[in-house]
Amino acid sequence: MSLLPYRPNVGAALFNSSGLVLVARRAHLENAEAPAGGWQLPQGGIDEGENPREAVLRELAEEVGTDRAEVIGEHDAWLTYDLPPELVGVALKGLFRGQRQRWFALRFLGEDSDIRLDLDPHPEFDAWRWVELAALPDLAVPFKRPIYEILAASFARFADPPTYR
Repeated sequence: MSLLPYRPNVGAALFNSSGLVLVARRAHLENAEAPAGGWQLPQGGIDEGENPREAVLRELAEEVGTDRAEVIGEHDAWLTYDLPPELVGVALKGLFRGQRQRWFALRFLGEDSDIRLDLDPHPEFDAWRWVELAALPDLAVPFKRPIYEILAASFARFADPPTYR
């Protein structure tokens, strides 16, 4: 496993006007209905020669069908995760041991109807919802949980507590 490289990747924490962050449920996962494991932030690969800021906006449009966002922050370091042994050689086309990610906070400028999972003929996600940033680690698969814990702390300044009235 250590001989395989990390895949260059970007991730998006998309915040709505209430300070909630968008999570999407992975399509075609056996554990997608489980409380943890099926939900994640949008993320995706960086193309050769592509700037990470451009990549995050492209990936957001590809994965959740909207470009109605602006970058408002960035985690100050690259974060990496390793795939669990049973996924090495299977996930990420079998070419990578995990991912090296640059994470961005984005402000959502649209309406909920602007989020369209059905635009891709092979969608990565089959559902989405807004959640409190602090809830991210509990929704993540175990091998991504440490990154989501870092992001919950790093991007806390962008999350205003929602009001339920």
